[in-house]
Amino acid sequence: MLDSARDVMEGSAMLIQEAKQALIAPGDTESQQRLAQVAKAVSHSLNNCVNCLPGQKDVDVALKSIGEASKKLLVDSLPPSTKPFQEAQSELNQAAADLNQSAGEVVHATRGQSGELAAASGKFSDDFDEFLDAGIEMAGQAQTKEDQMQVIGNLKNISMASSKLLLAAKSLSVDPGAPNAKNLLAAAARAVTESINQLIMLCTQQAPGQKECDNALRELETVKGMLENPNEPVSDLSYFDCIESVMENSKVLGESMAGISQNAKTGDLPAFGECVGIASKALCGLTEAAAQAAYLVGISDPNSQAGHQGLVDPIQFARANQAIQMACQNLVDPGSSPSQVLSAATIVAKHTSALCNACRIASSKTANPVAKRHFVQSAKEVANSTANLVKTIKALDGDFSEDNRNKCRIATTPLIEAVENLTAFASNPEFASIPAQISSEGSQAQEPILVSAKTMLESSSYLIRTARSLAINPKDPPTWSVLAGHSHTVSDSIKSLITSIRDKAPGQRECDYSIDGINRCIRDIEQASLAAVSQSLATRDDISVEALQEQLTSVVQEIGHLIDPIATAARGEAAQLGHKVTQLASYFEPLILAAVGVASKMLDHQQQMTVLDQTKTLAESALQMLYAAKEGGGNPKAQHTHDAITEAAQLMKEAVDDIMVTLNEAASEVGLVGGMVDAIAEAMSKLDEGTPPEPKGTFVDYQTTVVKYSKAIAVTAQEMMTKSVTNPEELGGLASQMTTDYGHLALQGQMAAATAEPEEIGFQIRTRVQDLGHGCIFLVQKAGALQVCPTDSYTKRELIECARSVTEKVSLVLSALQAGNKGTQACITAATAVSGIIADLDTTIMFATAGTLNAENGETFADHRENILKTAKALVEDTKLLVSGAASTPDKLAQAAQSSAATITQLAEVVKLGAASLGSNDPETQVVLINAIKDVAKALSDLIGATKGAASKPADDPSMYQLKGAAKVMVTNVTSLLKTVKAVEDEATRGTRALEATIEYIKQELTVFQSKDIPEKTSSPEESIRMTKGITMATAKAVAAGNSCRQEDVIATANLSRKAVSDMLIACKQASFYPDVSEEVRTRALRYGTECTLGYLDLLEHVLVILQKPTPELKHQLAAFSKRVAGAVTELIQAAEAMKGTEWVDPEDPTVIAETELLGAAASIEAAAKKLEQLKPRAKPKQADETLDFEEQILEAAKSIAAATSALVKSASAAQRELVAQGKVGSIPANAADDGQWSQGLISAARMVAAATSSLCEAANASVQGHASEEKLISSAKQVAASTAQLLVACKVKADQDSEAMKRLQVMVTDAGGKILLLERAAGNAVKRASDNLVRAAQKAAFGKADDDDVVVKTKFVGGIAQIIAAQEEMLKKERELEEARKKLAQIRQQQYKFLPTELREDEG
Repeated sequence: MLDSARDVMEGSAMLIQEAKQALIAPGDTESQQRLAQVAKAVSHSLNNCVNCLPGQKDVDVALKSIGEASKKLLVDSLPPSTKPFQEAQSELNQAAADLNQSAGEVVHATRGQSGELAAASGKFSDDFDEFLDAGIEMAGQAQTKEDQMQVIGNLKNISMASSKLLLAAKSLSVDPGAPNAKNLLAAAARAVTESINQLIMLCTQQAPGQKECDNALRELETVKGMLENPNEPVSDLSYFDCIESVMENSKVLGESMAGISQNAKTGDLPAFGECVGIASKALCGLTEAAAQAAYLVGISDPNSQAGHQGLVDPIQFARANQAIQMACQNLVDPGSSPSQVLSAATIVAKHTSALCNACRIASSKTANPVAKRHFVQSAKEVANSTANLVKTIKALDGDFSEDNRNKCRIATTPLIEAVENLTAFASNPEFASIPAQISSEGSQAQEPILVSAKTMLESSSYLIRTARSLAINPKDPPTWSVLAGHSHTVSDSIKSLITSIRDKAPGQRECDYSIDGINRCIRDIEQASLAAVSQSLATRDDISVEALQEQLTSVVQEIGHLIDPIATAARGEAAQLGHKVTQLASYFEPLILAAVGVASKMLDHQQQMTVLDQTKTLAESALQMLYAAKEGGGNPKAQHTHDAITEAAQLMKEAVDDIMVTLNEAASEVGLVGGMVDAIAEAMSKLDEGTPPEPKGTFVDYQTTVVKYSKAIAVTAQEMMTKSVTNPEELGGLASQMTTDYGHLALQGQMAAATAEPEEIGFQIRTRVQDLGHGCIFLVQKAGALQVCPTDSYTKRELIECARSVTEKVSLVLSALQAGNKGTQACITAATAVSGIIADLDTTIMFATAGTLNAENGETFADHRENILKTAKALVEDTKLLVSGAASTPDKLAQAAQSSAATITQLAEVVKLGAASLGSNDPETQVVLINAIKDVAKALSDLIGATKGAASKPADDPSMYQLKGAAKVMVTNVTSLLKTVKAVEDEATRGTRALEATIEYIKQELTVFQSKDIPEKTSSPEESIRMTKGITMATAKAVAAGNSCRQEDVIATANLSRKAVSDMLIACKQASFYPDVSEEVRTRALRYGTECTLGYLDLLEHVLVILQKPTPELKHQLAAFSKRVAGAVTELIQAAEAMKGTEWVDPEDPTVIAETELLGAAASIEAAAKKLEQLKPRAKPKQADETLDFEEQILEAAKSIAAATSALVKSASAAQRELVAQGKVGSIPANAADDGQWSQGLISAARMVAAATSSLCEAANASVQGHASEEKLISSAKQVAASTAQLLVACKVKADQDSEAMKRLQVMVTDAGGKILLLERAAGNAVKRASDNLVRAAQKAAFGKADDDDVVVKTKFVGGIAQIIAAQEEMLKKERELEEARKKLAQIRQQQYKFLPTELREDEG
């Protein structure tokens, strides 16, 4: 031992010295060779040192013994056997079984003491000698030389495999913790078993059925090891694939067991052997599936940790290495036949190809550049040496000469060396798999599966042994009984295995636990809600509201982050389901605690209930998610559950979003902005993510949206500066808006950075967007601080500074985007400027229409004509540059965009001056001129957008065709402007010109309408119907203009047509995309919108023809054109009605207005009654009991009045519906004025009842609280009685006295017991009775008060006289005020009487 250690030290010193020399001279081949030799010497010394360890020499002795025994196989020929074949076969089978068992003992001994390995290796050596002798004896039984050499070759393979087994055992005993050492030992043991099977199969072909049984038993013995400690994946099967595999294999096993029994009875041994082979495969498949299922059950436990797949599979490399070495040995063996050579060549090619593929995959996976290079280089070496070997094999196949065989031997050496080097490199611990760490709970969950599988294997082995003896001697009844018993045991164990796997499905137990936990949380939140309703929710004083807000926000965010992982696991990752649902459930207890705590700190009851309700909604949606996840179970084939999982995940996300919005609002109200800061920080962190999502657009698309959100942030910052001074309480909403905008900006900025070229620009965009995020965080924090202390001037100054900083950082983001594509950025800026010009022109049109657009300094249009024409031509040149700029450099595009924006601004100004110079007495011509420049501005805006989209695109890109189309429209509109300018002073042609321009404008609008683009917003179908009125008016105007042929009429028609058609098309398209509109109705609406526009265009074109050639025949045809338009409008209205379904009504119908007012009045009265119910009389500790009773009477009387009037208004509403049904009042009258008197009378009466009842309630409240006089209460009660009578009269005008509605109208709700009284004649009796009660109670209270008030009389004479005079003066003053009040009341009633409908006046009279 010491000598070997000394050799190691000396060799190591030499190795370091040689390494130093090699570093000094890296290119010196000689020093590299010396270094390799010294390294080999050190390795040899280390091996010698290790061999001195206890037990190692015994293994070496066993290896030497195997080597010595194997020399018996090197003879040219073997003597013939003297034993019978059956005896030799039996001895070989026994020796094979002993050797296989010894191999297992060697594997087991590596886990024990060194003495155990020594004993096991010695026994293995002895068993190998016996097996070798039995094999040589069997080889002597061979009839031909070729068969004999095949047996000898297999014995050589067994010898090599046995040596490798001992070497692997020796290596593992020295270093039990070495990576892959256990796997390599298991692979070596499996190789021994496989090579023994190959030999037995070869030697026992003369005994059908026996070899299959022996092979099956050996295979079952081998796969049994899978069930020992399943902490690594056996295959790639998912859990549900394992269940399917068990089901399929159990079915195959059942059929094959029946075949074994049947064929053993009949003596059909070939079929018997085939059934045994099928049963063996099925059992191996069952065992593999059971082991994989047990592994998945183990790692699915929340306390377990799953293993990690290694970069390469060392066992694959070891197997390939062993197979290649054996094949190369067969190649160079002089006794190999041509078929054996070809077979060996096939094996070499197969395994080297697999190795090269594994190297390619490993090099693509690893991030280590050294490892990547080494795998690639090793694969090249293996491929080159294989190619060289294949050449020599081809030569050998053509001529089996000694020279060719020698060349083949030489060619195998570099291949074996390359494969060994690659195998050694692949065994590096860096590439090894990490086994799973399974918890004790996970191991307990595995146990039922493993026990069932082991029982199945054991009983199957007994069954196959019994079947093997029955195949030789089928007439043995006791053996048949034993076979039946084993068969029954196998069936039971498989049933138990299937049940265990199904019961232990990963995640199911965790889902159940999580569901129970969340149900408990829901009960807790319900208890808190009940406490909040009863105003008894205890406030948490142990923690601040800020900390609770942060806790709640953090928990909700964590729950939101888990939604997608749970959905993914539930759809196809069963092993992860338990972990994820357990993690989710763990958040709900702190969620409930934080939510209840936050609610307890809130002063506003509504906010309390909102937080608690939304928390409960989140818990319920999580519960639904867990039920769906449990149903899905991670089974990718359970497609029927996936929709439910997706829906549950979406609902849960919505619940998270709702509660986050509420929390942000609540936080912003009290200056808590932690959630907003976290949201901005999270958006910023996403910018640093290495791999952004796959871009769905170009840089230009993302650039546009980033500009939009950046400007929105800048605008919000400016508003925050303003609100910090005027309304600090509004800062919370602005901060929330900024947070939302920055979230969108960060996402779009990440995509813009990913698509920007070069990469430096993308980095700059990303960096500046992050800087903007920091600025937004500071600003939001200052906004929160200012809300807490709105008067702090220092915080205001800081907020203003932060807002300015945000504005500056927005400009930096925009400049970075401009650097990304200066041209498109200039296009975005220019488009914004043009949008402003269009809005300005719309304002100018409003002024012109109103007749307030006047010239300055007495200018005429001639003063501006030339300037307009010159500027328009300049715009045409800019347009050409803009179109060509799309295909040129960004600088040229930017220049063209800026120039066109400046020119259109100038052109708009000169055209406005020109329109003003026409004078306000000709507004229609002014509007024509401004519309012409507005068309040009719109076309330029579209052209800039098309140019931006086509920038840097190839000539055949669709965006180029859009650009050409936009350029044509631009040219058309500029030409139209020039024509309008020239014709504007020509009274004979300017109407015609205006009409031509309008026709062109409508055609362009129709093109936009017919495009597939979905409108940004929708409008109601009622809006679409309202816009058709403009078409009707414009049609009438157009027909009139066609008949008169006056230029003024034509101009007015042109202006009106332009607006009417444009509004109709916009409203129609927006309404067609209204929510819940079916595809059929949408198509119908769009079709009739187009039909209406085309019909109107034909009408305008016909008017144009009439203007050029007015004839009676042409004018007569105007009616037909207008009818076509009217028909299309009717169809369009019907389509709009279909959008709303059967519930559509005309909102301007008087009947609808009346019913709405009645129901509104009833609602007002009910609300007032509820308010009365909550009133309590004011406390009077010093007063006697009588006043208190009167106040109670006042309240009860007021309540009864409110209830009676509410019922009365509802009855009136029912009476109105009956009138409509009887036809006395039209549902939608042809003329709105037909029933105006009736409906207006009912409406005004209902309003009076509601107003009077409301006043009564206020008076009653004020009276019992002591804030108003009893006189006001009496007056209010009398007013209720009067207005009730008026309502009853209004309803009786057209109603039948015997109708059900009138009968109901005469029934009122009255007494305290809640019974309904039938009033004999007047519907207002209940109200009158209640009013009288109220008046009496109030008067009694007033008289009682007067009686109770003590008057202090002065005793002195002068003072007494003065007191009398003062009292008389006050009395006279009150009498005069009373007289004036009576006159005023009479005047009010007279004035109101004038506005009453005739019917009511007659009835009242």
